[in-house]
Amino acid sequence: MSNLNASLPTDDNILLSLVNTKLRDGDTLADFCAAYGVEEGALIDRLARAGYKYDEEGGAFIRS
Repeated sequence: MSNLNASLPTDDNILLSLVNTKLRDGDTLADFCAAYGVEEGALIDRLARAGYKYDEEGGAFIRS
């Protein structure tokens, strides 16, 4: 798997929306990453740089 798949949105807000929508619809973070060929750590790091952290209990990225 690559760090971040080129097919993912380059805009952090759109990426956040896509990821949280998939998580809300029942996917796990691991499911999302596998489906999009993304390393989980790379996705978490990218969204952390945009000001979000992964809330495991809530199953979503939230403002940090």
